[in-house]
Parts: sequence; structure tokens; C-alpha cells
Amino acid sequence: AGGLGALGGEQVEGRQAVRELLRAGTRRVREVWLAEGIEEVKAVAEITAAAREAGVRVRSVGRGRLDAAAGTSAPQGVLAFAEPVPEADLADLARRRAGAPPPFLLVLDGVTDPHNLGALLRTALCAGATGAVLGRHRSAHLTPAAVKAAVGAVEYLPVALVSGVPAALAELKAGGVWTVGLDVDGDQPLWGLEVAIQPIAVVLGAEGRGLSRLTRQRCDVVVDVPMQGPLGSLNVAAAGALACFEVARRRRE
Repeated sequence: AGGLGALGGEQVEGRQAVRELLRAGTRRVREVWLAEGIEEVKAVAEITAAAREAGVRVRSVGRGRLDAAAGTSAPQGVLAFAEPVPEADLADLARRRAGAPPPFLLVLDGVTDPHNLGALLRTALCAGATGAVLGRHRSAHLTPAAVKAAVGAVEYLPVALVSGVPAALAELKAGGVWTVGLDVDGDQPLWGLEVAIQPIAVVLGAEGRGLSRLTRQRCDVVVDVPMQGPLGSLNVAAAGALACFEVARRRRE
């Protein structure tokens, strides 16, 4: 469970993210700002048309004012103010539904870089994930940078916010969801993950330290990406992309 607004996401920046916000229609948009003199490229024209269709006010403001209000360094001359992203319920994400694919969740245990968070949410959605789970503490939430990096994924992928990831994993397991951790010291390779066709939660740890001790203990399986060359690990967003699409590959088979 959760309360509206804790996830963030009220300020959406960047042309693609704002366009998807308006297209999705999943939350109310109060106003859209366009920088004065912005080039009328396709994405900007689509934003203007979508806002008009939804009855959302579009304001032309000075670029300096827009940039000063932005939470990212490159808002691309576009900024929207919306209702926050609503929290999903963890038990609801774990529930199997008739005629739908088994739950496929992405669980993030302490990912703190908003760009990694946004990239992971976008990747998970594109791989067919049905939801994501974030820790309430010591984790990135839906800041303007994360929402921009997600390029619209936050409008379509339900996200649950939990007080503790280990406890959430225990709840998922009790609900029949396989919990699969990804770590450089995994017990078996990621490739050929047999439980991918079952209800599954792919669990990723923080940048640098990986899975916490308790989170690792709560995972049914811990896998790794077989590495070659002198470097010992991948960026969490890259590792997460491999894991998500390995689940997608196994499900297609």
C-alpha cells in the first residue's frame, strides 16, 4: 500500500517525457511550459496538440525562467506540472490475473542515481515488466532527472514504494513470486533462467555495493552475468537490462 505523492514525479521535463505524460492520460496535468522561440519540431507540435486535446493550458515563458525552474540541466525547452505518480500496492503487483502474463517485477535495493533509476524503469517496461518496487529510504525516487531518463515509462509501469526491500521480498515469496537477485557473486549464470516463465521479481542492488546482505538472503536464487575482460562488473542499469531481457527471451520461448 502507499499514499499518493511519495514517489514524486510532479515535474516532468524533456520533450519525450512530457509527450508521453500527455498521451498516457493517467494523471492530471496542470500546465505545460514551452520556452519562447522553441523550434516547432514534431515532438513540440505533438505536445501542443495533446495538451489542447486534454484541455491543458500551454504557456510560453522565457527560456531563462524555464531553465531556472527545471530540475535537470537539459529540459529541452519543455516542462510540465502534473499530479504526482500514484503508488501501486505491492500485493496487487504480485497478483496473478486470468488471461495475463505472470507478474514480472523489477525490485531495486538502494539504487541512488536517478538516471539509473529512470533507465531501469524504461528498460523494464520495454522488456514486458508489469511493475517495479522501490525502497522508501536510501533510494532514488521519481525526481525530474529520473522521470526524464525514464522517457515516459513512469506513466505506464506501476511502482510500489516499500518501507524495506527484504520484507517486501518475503511478502512476494509468500504470494508465489520467485525472487531472483543479480549480483557479481551469483550462484549460477543469468542465462537460461528457468524460473523466468513463473511469477518473478528481478532484484538489483545499489551502485557499487550490490545487494545488501539481508536482501540477498531473501532471494530464492542469486545469478550473475558471466564477465570477460579485466573489468569485474557492469553498471546497474546495463546489468538490469540484460536481466530483464533474459526474462523476456525465456518467456517468448
